[in-house]
Amino acid sequence: MAHLAGARRRGRARTRPAPCRAARAAAAVLLAISLPAATTAGEAGSSGPFPAFANEVEAALVRAIFGLRESGLRHAMGEIDHALARTPNFRLGHLIRGDLLMARAGNPVAFGPAASASAGVAPLQDEARARLRRYLDAPPRDHLPLPVMQMAPSQAHVLLVDTARSRLFVFANHGGEPRYVTDFYISLGKNGVEKRREGDQKTPLGVYTIVSAKEKLPDFYGPGAFPISYPNEWDRLQRRNGYGIWLHGTPSETYSRPPRATDGCVALTNDDLRRLARYVDVGRTPVVISEGVEWAPPGRWEEGRREFMAAFEQWRADWESLDTTRYLAHYSPRFRSDGRDFAAWSAQKRKVNAGKAWVKVGISDLSLFAHPDNDGMLVATFTQDYRSSNLSNRTVKRQYWSRDQGRWRVVFETVIS
Repeated sequence: MAHLAGARRRGRARTRPAPCRAARAAAAVLLAISLPAATTAGEAGSSGPFPAFANEVEAALVRAIFGLRESGLRHAMGEIDHALARTPNFRLGHLIRGDLLMARAGNPVAFGPAASASAGVAPLQDEARARLRRYLDAPPRDHLPLPVMQMAPSQAHVLLVDTARSRLFVFANHGGEPRYVTDFYISLGKNGVEKRREGDQKTPLGVYTIVSAKEKLPDFYGPGAFPISYPNEWDRLQRRNGYGIWLHGTPSETYSRPPRATDGCVALTNDDLRRLARYVDVGRTPVVISEGVEWAPPGRWEEGRREFMAAFEQWRADWESLDTTRYLAHYSPRFRSDGRDFAAWSAQKRKVNAGKAWVKVGISDLSLFAHPDNDGMLVATFTQDYRSSNLSNRTVKRQYWSRDQGRWRVVFETVIS
């Protein structure tokens, strides 16, 4: 009897692993469909530049999926339950929890390739990929974002939107250099980026400013919104139109939205929007929206900044010299400013300078951002203190510089205030 009982126990031990094998297979499918195609299982959990999770809900999601192989289904289920306890309207969390339950029973998961054609599942797969990519495909810790070349002293923070990653990064001003603070998952326009027309459901690319803060909005926008300055002067020059591009929250019925789900705005979870509000200074905080962000070591980042600053300083010095030919050499033949082309601008400058005995130009509060929609273009915004023998004024000016015939030249210039 004892021998037979032992045989039965050994028999059960041999047959029980089947559901575990199914669970491991399901875990592999879940990881494969969630992770970027170029990522291998061994890379899961690799170190990136940013040590902390943006929020606890995303942390639980990432720990659940990354921990499937090492810690098993029970651990993953605990993490997902933790996330759903905090945010019961997290649809991606519910989908993954359902798959974990199916895997525990040894059944195929609904999140896998067979479900890819589902209109309801595919956007959630996209959200999972976007959230996990943040932790798998991150730049080295010491790299800096090339679009943020210099922050002005008046800018405490800059918001950098990477549309390719569905991510909004917050950087603090550290002596003009961007220093990472935090980042958030975001949703963008249904039809992608490069907004050109009203109603095209695209998110604009460019350098903008938060112009106001809105509260007490319809539930669709969550707890509030931060409108940005689209269309700005460069958009209008390119004949782009539309309006009402905001950073805003989500309806109360859902925790988050898929990566492409808005009419062109940038949407965050409501909790993340409240966190973001800490870093917003209306009228001052820049918002750079880019389709992909290039990161570089500090040395390369500084080299690019120094190269441009040399050209910028020469522009200022040549203006002071009253050598109008040298001064105008800093402007592109394609130059435009407030309705004037290069020929009209040149004639006006020659006429003005002819009546000057001396000129002094002071520059302060300078910010430099790469224009995301134009390769090799920089946006310089600064306070200009102009003094001459017959006129003095103080203005805020914005210039768009581009590489032209092997050197930096101004292609557009306007007075902001």
